[in-house]
Amino acid sequence: MNPTLYPSPPGLDTSPMGRYRWTICSLVFFATTINYLDRAVISLLKPYLEKTFSWNAGDYANIEIAFKLAYAVGMIGVGRIIDKLGTKIGYALSTVLWSLAAMGHALVTSTLGFGIARGFLGITEAGNFPAAIKTTAEWFPQRERALATGIFNSGSNVGAIVAPLTVPLIAETIGWQWAFIITGALGFIWLVLWMLIYETPADSKRLTKAEFDYINADIPAGLPTEGVTEERPKASWGKLLSFRQTWAFVAGKFLTDPIWWFYLFWLPDFLGKQYHLQGTAIALPVAAVYVLSSIGSVGGGYLPLGFMRRGMPAFKARKTAMLLIAFCVFPIVFAQYLGQLNMWLAVLVIGIAAAAHQAWSANIFTTVSDMFPKRAVASVTGIGGMAGGLGGIALTALVQKKMFVHYEAIGQLDKAYFIMFLICGGAYLLAWVIMFTLVPRMEPIQLDKDDSIATT
Repeated sequence: MNPTLYPSPPGLDTSPMGRYRWTICSLVFFATTINYLDRAVISLLKPYLEKTFSWNAGDYANIEIAFKLAYAVGMIGVGRIIDKLGTKIGYALSTVLWSLAAMGHALVTSTLGFGIARGFLGITEAGNFPAAIKTTAEWFPQRERALATGIFNSGSNVGAIVAPLTVPLIAETIGWQWAFIITGALGFIWLVLWMLIYETPADSKRLTKAEFDYINADIPAGLPTEGVTEERPKASWGKLLSFRQTWAFVAGKFLTDPIWWFYLFWLPDFLGKQYHLQGTAIALPVAAVYVLSSIGSVGGGYLPLGFMRRGMPAFKARKTAMLLIAFCVFPIVFAQYLGQLNMWLAVLVIGIAAAAHQAWSANIFTTVSDMFPKRAVASVTGIGGMAGGLGGIALTALVQKKMFVHYEAIGQLDKAYFIMFLICGGAYLLAWVIMFTLVPRMEPIQLDKDDSIATT
């Protein structure tokens, strides 16, 4: 393998071509951190809000459904909008709107109001991942995209780590309203940096020619590089939905995104109900789960890269990595049994499963840029994100809401969590089988100017 064409990731790269692409990756990392910090706040404030508004498990599930439904609806069009507006403006607009929505929670005075506020947050936060994946596709060659995705996606874990370490403390000292205001305001700090720094590679004055050539090294001969200065037609949803590559991504997101929602919205409740943790005492175990998740996110990006360095084709490396990751989730079915021996054993097993999810996420997102041209990446990511949101709604409405209310009423909530852990353990293996039955080998799609599509 030619080291001049394929240099090592940051920390190992000794080539002179430049590493400005990792600066862009760091911006996306911080955006994702803020995105997840804003959505995680409510799970940490649940004990305070339950007392203030007299919530039960069903009320909280309804508020969670409102967020997921809005998120799914947002995903229907947000990828399309970002492909149309371009990454810079599309990402900035999304961040402004979700930051305002997050801060708006502080004005809420009723349970219905929280449902509305969560809806606004969901529809605006939907822009993060389509914009982030499009940015990665623009700024990284194929072999580095899973690593870059893993790094920026670890921001979701950092956000979830920061939340339990800060939100209960803010709520206890100056009130729950300030937790929403302070975390929501962080988006405007990021916005200034984004507008000052970001351009597409084709338009960036900070990018060396050598790094630009490296970023575009995967583009087949004869096809143009894509930048904001080119007027390229956008692929229609009908065209994109006519391909099994799209449906493979949709199936994977539908089955596995709900598991991450479960961790995000119910983990503090599980630890509180099972181990009687309250207030700031819950911070350390929740943070520990997301520290492991961060390791999994970056490690999941490195895993296929390691296979590729040993000569394995990119898609086979992705496929193999995702199978290994799916097996790593399965031990979560034993979480409660191990937790009877020691709470930290349950935290460890849940943390490994959460880490595996993030490793899976780094790779499933990268399958989109593996198979679709850059100008369609945000649209396909949005379609898959919508499917993930709908999967989350289905799981919450059909399983969690009814099941948790029932078992809470009879004092056997541990059974509800056991059923959920069984679902978590099998979801990724099922998703892997469906995805790679639909797309057993790499078949990248080319979009022509007349919006026709062909596979190579």
